[in-house]
Amino acid sequence: MSAGTIPPERSDEGDIAALAKGGRTNFLGFLLRLAARLPFLFIAGRLYGPDALGRFASALVIVELIAMLCTIGEKRGLALRLSEGDEKTANHTVFDGMLVAFLLACGSASLLYLFPALMFPSGEYSPLDRMVVVAIPALALTEIALAAQAYRFDIATTVRARAVVEPWTISIMAGVLFYVIPDSGLSMAYVASIIAALVTALWSLMRSYGVPRGWRPDLGRLAGLALRGLPLAGADAIEWGTRRLDLFVLGLFAAPTAVGVYYVAQQVASLPQKLKTSFEPILGPVITRNLKDKNYAVIAAQVCQVGFWIIAAQAGIALALGVPGEAVMGLVGPTFVAGTGALAFLLAAEVVAATAVVAEAALVYVARMRNLSISIATILLQAALTVCAMLLADHYGLSDFYRAAGAAASLMLALGIMSLAKAWLLSSILGHSVNNWRWALVWAIGPAVVVGFLATLLPEWAELIFGIPAILLTYGWVIWHRGFGPEDRVLFRRNLEGKETPAS
Repeated sequence: MSAGTIPPERSDEGDIAALAKGGRTNFLGFLLRLAARLPFLFIAGRLYGPDALGRFASALVIVELIAMLCTIGEKRGLALRLSEGDEKTANHTVFDGMLVAFLLACGSASLLYLFPALMFPSGEYSPLDRMVVVAIPALALTEIALAAQAYRFDIATTVRARAVVEPWTISIMAGVLFYVIPDSGLSMAYVASIIAALVTALWSLMRSYGVPRGWRPDLGRLAGLALRGLPLAGADAIEWGTRRLDLFVLGLFAAPTAVGVYYVAQQVASLPQKLKTSFEPILGPVITRNLKDKNYAVIAAQVCQVGFWIIAAQAGIALALGVPGEAVMGLVGPTFVAGTGALAFLLAAEVVAATAVVAEAALVYVARMRNLSISIATILLQAALTVCAMLLADHYGLSDFYRAAGAAASLMLALGIMSLAKAWLLSSILGHSVNNWRWALVWAIGPAVVVGFLATLLPEWAELIFGIPAILLTYGWVIWHRGFGPEDRVLFRRNLEGKETPAS
């Protein structure tokens, strides 16, 4: 779509078709990211080891949190601002957000570079490791550029940047830099991957929106933009922080080796988490358009529909990775098998969090502050549960790997409570039920677990090669026949009929 082109009006059926198309496109990105992420984990685990991975993970927690805050909520708020504004000056709207984010990110990166202890609580880092702060402005700008593209239903750019360029760059650079700067190879590989993703996103952004002719930054306008985005920025940072707080607290109580093992489990568990992000870029613009027309029943239906798609997909992937968890973690190295318990809880956490994710996609527009309050309460609850788990491990003299499992279980409990709270709040606002659960999931999970258990009796290589596909096929066959109705199968209509859905 060229600059100045207005996105077409969409019917209710067209919205569902758009959501399905976006989900299909980004599901391809999930598969590509899976193919690229595993080599990175293998290289990082086998070459650098769990200690280096632990220090790297601790730094990333802070870097990515700061970058998220610097986007001032534009990852989702940009869709609302673009829908309210003039299409002719859409690029002005986008570049306003990018400028504010860039200035905030540069200031934050400078402070973090001067005071690196927050990134490296163990006190072990090299001069090059401190340069990881360069990723902060690049990350913030990439998020906003991809959000702008998503408003115009361009999900392919997100797939290229996040699922191809970024993971393959970090995998290749981590392998190369180990033989050049082994002490800082992971940090520099990460910086290279983020910059490469930014270049990819900006290339598409300029082609879609064009040069912002006549754009003049205004301090008052930019300050207002930053203030308006604070509730969204807080919600985004807290939602992201719930996936990193466990790692941060674990780093305070456990040795870097345990943190490195937990990081690998977290990265494996983040693969089904990416399935929910398959729909986020499209769900935001669809919801904002229906809010303008006060189509609350349609919004509730869309949230329930997408929520079930996400839960169904995440449950299947979680079973495929969790039942043969020892074999999956063993790919990275023998030391990492101890993180299997943490992996199981983390995979379960992603499934129970799906309801909160889709509910929040609407709440950030209709109840920003109440949504933020629930998010704050959730992260405080998670912090309390995680610290209690660490103290219990101390009391009973348990190893650091039990601490890791306790941190993951705390995350699962906190996210489950958040899902219930946000679904109830959205239901009360819209006046329509918001419930993503279907009993067909139980019918699908049961046979898949049995097949997975039988697969664990095989040698490790056969468990991975044959067991994982067998679990997925069993689960997929049952959920397709017992859980998916005609309205659900639009998600796969392109594949089944060989053509795109009419509204796409």
